[in-house]
Amino acid sequence: MFDEIHEECGVFGVYHVDEAASLTYYGLHALQHRGQEGCGISVSDGTHIRTHKGRGLIAEVFSEEQLNNMMGNIAVGHVRYSTAGGNLLENVQPMLSVAHQGTLAMVHNGQIVNAKQLRYALEDEGSIFQGTSDSEIILHLIQRQKGNLLEKIKQTARQLEGSFAFLIMSENSIYAVRDCHGLRPLSFAKVQGGYCISSETCTYDVINGHEIVDVQPGEIVKFSNDRIERCSFAPAGKHALCAMEYIYFSRPDSTLDGINVHLFRKASGALLAKKDAGLKADIVIGVPDSSISAANGYAEESKIPYEMGLIKNRYVARTFIQPTQQLRDRGVRMKLSAIRSIVEGKRIVLIDDSIVRGTTSKRIVQLLREAGAKEIHMRIASPMIRYPCFYGVDTSTRKELIAAYKSVEELCSYIQADSLRFLSIEDISSICDGGLCCACFDGHYLTKLYEYEEELKK
Repeated sequence: MFDEIHEECGVFGVYHVDEAASLTYYGLHALQHRGQEGCGISVSDGTHIRTHKGRGLIAEVFSEEQLNNMMGNIAVGHVRYSTAGGNLLENVQPMLSVAHQGTLAMVHNGQIVNAKQLRYALEDEGSIFQGTSDSEIILHLIQRQKGNLLEKIKQTARQLEGSFAFLIMSENSIYAVRDCHGLRPLSFAKVQGGYCISSETCTYDVINGHEIVDVQPGEIVKFSNDRIERCSFAPAGKHALCAMEYIYFSRPDSTLDGINVHLFRKASGALLAKKDAGLKADIVIGVPDSSISAANGYAEESKIPYEMGLIKNRYVARTFIQPTQQLRDRGVRMKLSAIRSIVEGKRIVLIDDSIVRGTTSKRIVQLLREAGAKEIHMRIASPMIRYPCFYGVDTSTRKELIAAYKSVEELCSYIQADSLRFLSIEDISSICDGGLCCACFDGHYLTKLYEYEEELKK
């Protein structure tokens, strides 16, 4: 509906905690920003695994009665935004594998870049797939390995290339696995005498989780027999959390690999202000919501007052249909409103987190001009997104990305701003001493891309 990028999903799990399904519901609710297309929960009572899932928001899919019927003290859950595989009900997670050794439930965040090769090999060996998601491949691989479940998961993880943070639940244990670069976030904490595992730490505030520990790149954490066991399935590679987790995807109250998201964004805004020494402006405003922290950082550093010049409408229907260009152009007006009394006659520094396709940036500038803004200096708290992501973000071709074929000056002219500035890769890396995947900015991918190499030519 709007010019945005979307992360694939969020995972959550609890081990040895009463009313595990209800606790997982609250955890997924805190992760709802990571996916709104589908969700699901699997819960184990030590003998049986029960699953409920569906398309839609967590509050739409689950009722109190359904949660009360899901008895057990171990659970995993998932919220989904589809990239690989599309929005089919068969692709909604958790995914289940039922075998004579027992049942497994799996939830996965990320994208496997060698999924096609693995799937074809599995099909040639007789595997039958129910859906089109790359996540289903993980379960098939696990069932084909030798040894106990931990050894099977180790052998499977070594065959996967790309980004993955996934949870595997058996009737009496949970295994948390993170890829060897740490592209997707994953951590665990203590709660109510047991443990919880989550894509983001913001969930722990909701359920009173404490003593938070990050799952390390290349690590498997086993929760079983009322204790944890940590081991590596492969040497850790270059630690490179997706930069967009800090810039856009994650909630500002989350801390990822030891760095708070709000403070990262605030520091990025301050860096923008330092580059703007001498710029004359009356107010700083941020595009809600992910740019507010950066706007505050810019205002503090520049001593230019921060104002709430844009208001976000939080009740725009997810299923709103826009059959004509006129209605599509009205989409931003439905989502954002300018406060005329704040912006009229003002020289504005407008802070946003990124520019993807450029259409929303152009419409926001137009919205502010129509509200009487005198000047609009757009500042982006990230580098230019020039390359597609193949690690779980829904940009698959360069032609979708306006910065791939326009210079800063051309882009400024296109969005009709008075000036435009981006941060550099060095700027954002300096905030966290490196340790970021910046492939969408510089095209330096951390893994082989297999058939996705062709997408770079489009």
